[in-house]
Amino acid sequence: MGKKFEWAYLVFMLLTPVVCLLLPADYFDIGASICPSKRFFDIECYGCGMTRAVMHLIHFDVDSAVYYNPLCLIVAPVLGFFWVKWTLSAAKAVGIWPRNSL
Repeated sequence: MGKKFEWAYLVFMLLTPVVCLLLPADYFDIGASICPSKRFFDIECYGCGMTRAVMHLIHFDVDSAVYYNPLCLIVAPVLGFFWVKWTLSAAKAVGIWPRNSL
């Protein structure tokens, strides 16, 4: 991949959590669900409410997060782990992080 794409990916990875923290915790609470299971069959899947739950969790509103989806207590740390892994990988690709570290 080209260097421009790698830099764009790194910037995207670094800005995503900043944007999520700047948005209010209830930003995704309003509106209809886009889950196909909920839309077509009116059945909530295990992922329903996960975006809202994670948004509340990163704003330290644990009660609302668990209300929207209790699995966010497992999913959010896993997402955090992969975010760090992918961000470090992108930083190594553009050359601002040593390749042989971690």
